[in-house]
Formats: sequence, structure tokens, C-alpha cells
Amino acid sequence: MRIFAINPGSTSTKVALYEDDKCLWTEVQRYDADVLAEFANVMEQEAFRFDEIVKVLNARGVKPSDFGAVVGRGGLLKPIPGGTYAVSEAMLSDLRNMVHGSHASNLGAPLAVRFASAGGRGAPSYIVDPVVVDELADEARVSGLPELPNVSIFHALNQKAVARRVAKELNKPLSECRLIVAHMGGGVSVGAHENGRVIDVNNALDGSGPMSPERAGTLPVGGLIDLCYSGKYTLPEIRNKIVGHGGLVAHLGTNDLREVEKMVAAGDSHAILIFEALSLQVAKDIGRSAAVLRGRVDATVLTGGLAYSDSLCHKIRERVGFIAPVVRYPGEDEMQALVDGALRVLRGEERLMRYDG
Repeated sequence: MRIFAINPGSTSTKVALYEDDKCLWTEVQRYDADVLAEFANVMEQEAFRFDEIVKVLNARGVKPSDFGAVVGRGGLLKPIPGGTYAVSEAMLSDLRNMVHGSHASNLGAPLAVRFASAGGRGAPSYIVDPVVVDELADEARVSGLPELPNVSIFHALNQKAVARRVAKELNKPLSECRLIVAHMGGGVSVGAHENGRVIDVNNALDGSGPMSPERAGTLPVGGLIDLCYSGKYTLPEIRNKIVGHGGLVAHLGTNDLREVEKMVAAGDSHAILIFEALSLQVAKDIGRSAAVLRGRVDATVLTGGLAYSDSLCHKIRERVGFIAPVVRYPGEDEMQALVDGALRVLRGEERLMRYDG
């Protein structure tokens, strides 16, 4: 079966064609910022991106009628359990109307159903493990203020995918595994996985948890309040400092860990300090997750783009290696994860989930 995968980003769309679980080709379309600026919001880009993807298919001699299924990246929906979901009218309505927020990933389901329909074969369309996956234990939702419950928004697609991979290598059903997964990319999310459910995780979208290349992470509350009311910054400027211009870029002027490692190698004392702090903060959240799992952990997994750094992973392993074996899966193969989710349903290995809005 040929499965077409669509992963919209803020200024690009990645598409790939698979035959079962084998990738036949993949391509990234990048869009000029001036072109995107013509649209009032990201959802108005749906028809434009559809037409641009059609150009890729035409250039490769591929027709939507070739697709046995289409799978898109999941967007900002109401909190839902993990799994593979059929694209429904309720889902499309929530995404197109941005009921739960605006993000480029909201385009994944609308584009998937467009291409599934364009083939004329009634091919199914899916999303898999969107960022709003919520499987938190009840006690994990409670913060110190009733008005501010903890929210589950994290790198669910990659975290779930690597958890399945580790379970297979451990020769254990995922439903019997207890794992800690640290996704380290532009944002960092550390999840406690118990028997296939992510029962505790930081809200990586709002920048809580460890700092990252672009996010401030959890901050001293009193100091943050003072900063907000100092009169120096507007609300959007504060948000931008926390998400987008926090973390490494705030301290060192770059969000590229490779550049930071060059500074460290050159003996830059400030860069050495910040690099050490980054590894410490990730390790601390891994330790927190170990407490959530009562110390019974089968493996700790380091994944995401920062996991390519031998030095960073070594520093983290030095601090948390006593908890459980530490394994690395650098990067995040989102296209493969999307297709694997569709295949699990198509092969009858997993129940298809429904979204009712």
C-alpha cells in the first residue's frame, strides 16, 4: 500500500511517499516569507499549500489515486489520548477555526483529507499522536494554584515512536514498559511513560521544564512576576523572551548547539557554564520523571536534534545513568512515525481512534 505523509511547518511543508513502511521519496517545500505574509492566518494557507504539493506530485509523476491512505501531522485539538485518529468533520472544524490555537500543524489533517478525496478512491486519512496528547495522571495535573493546572503539550509523535522502538528492543510489550523519554530539540520535553501512557510531562510549548535552544524553561516565579510588571516589556515581548528568544539564544546569541560546542571547545567560560546548565536541567527533569515512576525504569531515552551531541548526552548520562540504561535515538523521524501510525491501524494492530470535538 502506498501511503502519502504530510508534515506542515511554519515556513515549509515536508511530504513523503511510502510503500508500506519503506520510504520511496521525500521532499521539503520551503515558502518565501513574503508569500506567506499575504495570508491573514496559517489556516488561510490551506489551498495554497495544496496546490504547491500538487506541483511536487506532478513533477514526480504521482497521482492522488495512487494513495491507499494519507496521513498528516496532528494539530492543536482538545486534549486526547495518544493513537491514530481518523480525520473527522469535528476535527476539521476545530482546526480550521483554530478553536484550540493557531499552528502550522493544524494544516496536516485538512491537507490529508484533501489528498485522500482527490484520488477518488475513498482513501482513509489520519493523524497520529498530535502534540495535545494528554494521558496525565490526575495528580500530575495539579499545580500550586487551582486556576493554573498543568497541561500536556509535548513532542508526542516522536516520544511515542521511540518508546515503541525501545519496547521492541527490550523484547517487552509497550504496555509493560516504564520509560523516561527526553526529546531535546528547539524545545525540550521529558515524559514519564508508564505502560504505554505518558503520565507526566512538562508543557514544552509554553517553555516549562528544562531550558532549550529557544525556550527559557521553568523560571524563578517571583523574578518573572517582577519582570512582567517592570514596565520594560509588553505582554508579547515577555512571551517572546520565554518562547523563541529564551534559553541558549538568550545566553549565547545562537540557537545552534553546534555553535555553542565550538565556543566550549575554544574555552569560552560563559559558554561552558551554559552548556553545563543545559545538561543539568535535562538531567533534573529525568530525575523528576524517575520519581514519578517510583524509581522503576527500564530505560532512559535521549532523542531529538540535540541528541546528536555526544558531549551533551555524555554529561546527561553521567548524572542519570544510575537510574536506568541510557539509550540514544538522535533526531525525530516524524514522517516514518506518521506512516507507522497509519500502518498499525491498517494492519489491525491498533484500534482506530475517533475525534468528536
